[in-house]
Amino acid sequence: MTQETVKPLTLTLGHLYPDQLNLYGDRGNILTLRRRCQMRGIELRVIGLGIGDALAPDEYDMLFIGGGQDKEQAPVAQDLYEIKGIGLWAAIEDDMPVLAVCGGYQLLAHYYRPAEGPDMRGLGVFDAWTIHKGAGVPRCIGNVAISWNGTTLVGFENHGGRTYLGTAKPLGRVLKGHGNNAEDRMEGAVYRNTYGTYMHGSLLPKNPHFADHLIALALQRKYGIKHLTDTHNDASRHNGYGSKEQQTEKALPATAEELLSLKNTISDQSEILKPLDDTLEWEAHASMLERLGLYNAASAALRTLKG
Repeated sequence: MTQETVKPLTLTLGHLYPDQLNLYGDRGNILTLRRRCQMRGIELRVIGLGIGDALAPDEYDMLFIGGGQDKEQAPVAQDLYEIKGIGLWAAIEDDMPVLAVCGGYQLLAHYYRPAEGPDMRGLGVFDAWTIHKGAGVPRCIGNVAISWNGTTLVGFENHGGRTYLGTAKPLGRVLKGHGNNAEDRMEGAVYRNTYGTYMHGSLLPKNPHFADHLIALALQRKYGIKHLTDTHNDASRHNGYGSKEQQTEKALPATAEELLSLKNTISDQSEILKPLDDTLEWEAHASMLERLGLYNAASAALRTLKG
C-alpha cells in the first residue's frame, strides 16, 4: 500500500527589495514570522523580489517592504510603480497582509518629497503623502509606543520625512514618540490588510501579538479560517477533535487539504493561534514602555504575559 504524502501547511512571503531596503534590523521581522510559523508546524517560505522582478500576486500569501535611505528609495520608487505596481495593487485589494516599514510605508502613499531632488511617486495605497522639510528640521528619532487594537505596539523610529494622512486610517495613536509627523499624534496607516509604519526595532520581535495578527490574516486568506489552536504535528496525532477536554478547541488538521475542507464547517471562526512562550518578547515590550514612562501600559503588557 502506498503511503499518502502529507503536505504541510505553508505560507509564502514576498520580501520586496531585501538589498535596498533593510535599515535598523528590518530583516528581523522576517525572522520572527518564520520562527513563529515554524513553532506551530507551518512552513514559511521567503522569496526576495529585487529591482526588475515582477510581482505575481497569486504566488504569495504575505508581503514585506522595509526602509531605506533617500538615495536608495529613488530607483525602488520607480520599480515599485512601473514593475510591481499592478501586482501589488491586486494583492492588496485581495486582502493579502502587507507590512511596509519607513521607506516602504512612504512609497505606498501618494508621493515622497525629499529634502533635495524631485518627488518620488508612490502607489497611492494610503491616502497620505510625505514631505522632508530639510536638514534644518530635526529628525524624528527615538523609541516610540502607540495604542493598537486595545493594546500597545513599541518600536524605534528614525525618519526625516513627515507623513500626513488624508482619509487614511492611522495604525494607532502615539503614546510617546513622534509617529507620522510629530504633530498630530498619529502613527502609520492602514488600508484593508496593508499596514504602514515608521516603527523599526525591528517591530515584530517586541510585538508578538502583531506578528501573530499578520500570520492569522495570511492563514485566513489562504485556508479560510482566522485562527488555529494546535500545531500541525500535534493535530496529526488526534482523531477528530480529540478528547472531551479538548473539544472546546478545534485541532489543526493534518494536511492542507483537510484544512481547506474544514473551513466550511467552522461557523464562528473563533479559534486562536496556539500560544507560544513569549516571556522574553513581552518583557522586552514592557521594558520599553517603562523607559518611556508608560507604567500603566507596561503593567498591562505584563498582565498579558501572565494571562
